[in-house]
Amino acid sequence: QLQLVESGGGLVQPGGSLRLSCAASGFTLDYYAIGWFRQAPGKERKGVSYISSSLGITYYADSVKGRFTISRDNAKNTVYLQMNSLKPEDTAIYYCAARRPRYSRWSMQEAYDYWGQGTQVTVSS
Repeated sequence: QLQLVESGGGLVQPGGSLRLSCAASGFTLDYYAIGWFRQAPGKERKGVSYISSSLGITYYADSVKGRFTISRDNAKNTVYLQMNSLKPEDTAIYYCAARRPRYSRWSMQEAYDYWGQGTQVTVSS
């Protein structure tokens, strides 16, 4: 069974850090690009970050540039999202998704083949 599982979410104070993990089972992430998306209460799900399959090219939403870092460890079949300097507006359910290489915008959700169930991140004092 092909599956993505996110972990690492939780409650953190403003200014704090969290590291999210996206682990794949049933398939190898080596040939897939990975995107992180988030959905805040009452809002649409939007792209947060992306890392390509081979060259490790990364993209970030403007709202997280300089604070979030995406990385991948193919040996562990896992992708990470390091989130620093967290703000209350970062509160959302975070999803990871995998897609085969294709020519489309990294934030185009329809281009992704597999999705995880999400992990809750709450930034509050």
